[in-house]
Amino acid sequence: MHKLLRNIWLYDETSQELKDVRIQDGKIAEIGRNLEVNGAEVIEGNGSCLAPGFVDVHVHLREPGGEHKETIESGTKAAAKGGYTTICAMPNTRPVPDTIKNIEHVNALIEKNAVIRVLPYASITIREAGKERTNLAELKEHGAFAFTDDGVGIQEAGMMLETMQDAAKLNMAVVAHCEDNTLIYGGAMHEGIRNKELGLPGIPSVAESVHIARDILLAEAAGAHYHVCHVSTKESVRVIRDAKRAGVRVTAEVTPHHLLLTEHDIPEDDAVWKMNPPLRGNEDLAALREGLLDGTLDFIATDHAPHSAEEKAAGFKKAPFGITGFETAFPLLYTHFVKNGDWSLKQLVEWFTKKPCDVFDLPYGSIEEGAPADLVVLDLTTEQAIDPTTFLSKGKNTPFAGVTCTGWPVLTLFAGEPVFSEQK
Repeated sequence: MHKLLRNIWLYDETSQELKDVRIQDGKIAEIGRNLEVNGAEVIEGNGSCLAPGFVDVHVHLREPGGEHKETIESGTKAAAKGGYTTICAMPNTRPVPDTIKNIEHVNALIEKNAVIRVLPYASITIREAGKERTNLAELKEHGAFAFTDDGVGIQEAGMMLETMQDAAKLNMAVVAHCEDNTLIYGGAMHEGIRNKELGLPGIPSVAESVHIARDILLAEAAGAHYHVCHVSTKESVRVIRDAKRAGVRVTAEVTPHHLLLTEHDIPEDDAVWKMNPPLRGNEDLAALREGLLDGTLDFIATDHAPHSAEEKAAGFKKAPFGITGFETAFPLLYTHFVKNGDWSLKQLVEWFTKKPCDVFDLPYGSIEEGAPADLVVLDLTTEQAIDPTTFLSKGKNTPFAGVTCTGWPVLTLFAGEPVFSEQK
């Protein structure tokens, strides 16, 4: 139970002065230089960077019901490989965690199979069908992290308002996949330039932004904490920015793929590029990056969405939406934004750690004495190409295959114990 992580530098310090971190009973006991071993198991950091374990509030683990895509075991092992120690699992499982019995079943599976911390969402409606609301108070009492019908936008304004009113009384967040079903028009990718070139039906940006605008006004009326999933359009950024300025309690996330890719990167009718919300236009990409920097968008979440190769081989019209994200998120963003000087390392790490914890009042995401020893050691120099065949996730569906990155997690500790180690 007693470990000494030696010769590492902390991500948030201006100098790369090497320090030691003592870990006891799952917590950080001491941080300093040249600490005495005192019988500890020594883990050599070899001058690497130390960050808090990453936190992802938007993931899909598929179990129960979708184990051919992912399991809690495979998903949490993949997350640990990506540097994550806390993840929040969306409720689009079968059964849905919409009753006491069903959320207890999910919690039992997590307890049995997860290698890191998993906090389960509960659904807003029974079976996520949008017809009958769940008992939010009971679901909170039995371990719900927050409430969402993620993957399905709540279509009825009255239902969303009532949900927000109840959630506000419970001091719980309402988390929303924002999409007005009457504006989707059977689309499979962004309604822009590339869908016309490929002859594929498009999803207009307004399908997302109009839903966010509606919900912001409802959240203001209810006094609720409203969190927007995977923002993808410039109009969405604008309405969220305006709402924050008006004092509405709205927060929002953005994914790595929406920060890195646009519709113009899609080479052909290949569903590895199919995700929801879809890859948008150049102006949307610029707005997302600006929104993250100015605080309109609060942090980065992967929307890790694994699918089988057979499902993804069906093409844009028939394949399910979603890409994997755990094992590529940090290296991709470190390589693209930190190495070229657009962002600081501290900014990137805190969008993965401190910022989501601040938004959802989680006691994680920091390196300080007394904090949980949820930590990740990062190799910021080794170059390596993304190879989906090496993923621990069952889902190999990524458009980033072959991209060379640095910034790879090499050791992940959860409560002081290694849950991933890159063997050198």
